[in-house]
Amino acid sequence: MAEGKHGIDWRRPIASLNYLLTSHVWRQDHNGFSHQDPGFIDHVVNKKAEVIRVYLPPDTNTLLSVFDHCLRSRQLVNVVVAGKQSALTYLTMDEAISHCARGAGIWDWASNDKDAEPDVVMACAGDVPTMETLAAVAMLREHLPGLRVRVVNVVDLMSLQPINEHPHGMTDAEFDSLFTRDKPIIFAYHGYPWLIHRLTYRRTNHHNLHVRGYKEEGTTTTPFDMVMLNDLDRYHLVMDVIDRVPNAGPRAARIRQQMVDSRLRARQYTRDFGEDMPEIQHWTWPY
Repeated sequence: MAEGKHGIDWRRPIASLNYLLTSHVWRQDHNGFSHQDPGFIDHVVNKKAEVIRVYLPPDTNTLLSVFDHCLRSRQLVNVVVAGKQSALTYLTMDEAISHCARGAGIWDWASNDKDAEPDVVMACAGDVPTMETLAAVAMLREHLPGLRVRVVNVVDLMSLQPINEHPHGMTDAEFDSLFTRDKPIIFAYHGYPWLIHRLTYRRTNHHNLHVRGYKEEGTTTTPFDMVMLNDLDRYHLVMDVIDRVPNAGPRAARIRQQMVDSRLRARQYTRDFGEDMPEIQHWTWPY
């Protein structure tokens, strides 16, 4: 290796430091507040762009693809955040490899904007935020079928940065092609919301970006109650869409009221039975 940023010419490349974080903020069945701080990601992002990488694989196959890449890499610090609980699988292995290579992409199978510009972009990064986003999209497709929804999943967090700021970053044209130049973006994120704003503040459509994430609310409680306490739940995401899309449709007000009632009912169920409602515990993608 030639002498330069990575050291001196006689030192061989070393294996990357790979940090796999599996006990995270959104599963507090037993741990409680001791585990409720996703700020480790923010700390890592402060380090030099040429060294750090942050991955948020949404399912098993993307986790396998990401970690295969991390184990082959050299001279990097790779942070991978993926829960250790049972979860849905959204992509085949081939699809996962392609998605991870891109870093972020449109999930066509979950979107219904194929023939036109979307009315709203539903973005997500992280395993739990991805599930809540998909559940919200399923309800939007059921209750507001005329609404054109695009689902964008981000597995490589640093892809959100401009390419001149990080080697994995997107050009403005690439970013605009995913997130549009003028449509509302509802972004469900694993950690503190302001990190997404920090990574995207120069983008054309940043003023339309609304981020949901962790905001220091929680306790030892059920998985769904944790997302409700931080307004990251599927019902709240549907409400966010209705509040930000001007042409959501004549039924939007009644659907929004239904979402408020559903949140209250779900919360009361956790207090009465100490677990989440069966339709939430066993939710799967219906389309």
